[in-house]
Amino acid sequence: MFKHNMLRVSLLLIASVLGTNSYAGEDDFGLPIKVDSKSNFFDGKTKTSIFRRDVRITQGTLEILADEVEVIAGLGEGKEVFIARGEPAKYSQVLDDGSNVSAAANEIKYEVNNRTLTLTGAAELNQDSSLVKGESILFNMELEQLIAQGSESEEGGVTAIFQPDSLRKRQDESEKPTNKEKEQKEDDQP
Repeated sequence: MFKHNMLRVSLLLIASVLGTNSYAGEDDFGLPIKVDSKSNFFDGKTKTSIFRRDVRITQGTLEILADEVEVIAGLGEGKEVFIARGEPAKYSQVLDDGSNVSAAANEIKYEVNNRTLTLTGAAELNQDSSLVKGESILFNMELEQLIAQGSESEEGGVTAIFQPDSLRKRQDESEKPTNKEKEQKEDDQP
């Protein structure tokens, strides 16, 4: 009972940290999905494609990188399912407020119609300098809600790392160029 309640509390905390008032690239979802790879196999009967080697899926700012991607298109246009596999496969997207969200897992399943990602195997999701890790993560990109689960073993739980605002501000400040760096850049220009 205690573990179940702790998991529920953890998920609420995760949702509150990751659930800001921004939306995951709302404009992205109306754009075409492009898949680049080194090789492609297509089965017209099952409407399934397999892309291999250096696979890159893009839809606006949404990007998925993988070793192999299976595309299941049998349900019709706008209902495709992309299953990316890699060691790890990676996802990233710029939110409407300009912040970034990224994820990595052994398998990333992108369901176009539901705007969801299912991360399986060594899954982790980063947003706004906070991190969630688990065996699997279900992430609704539109609502920015997630459910994380650990493995069945005692050691395989869910980890959430929250960065305080003061630390985020210090990190942001340290990434900005200093006046000296700005002057150096200006001096380097013809």
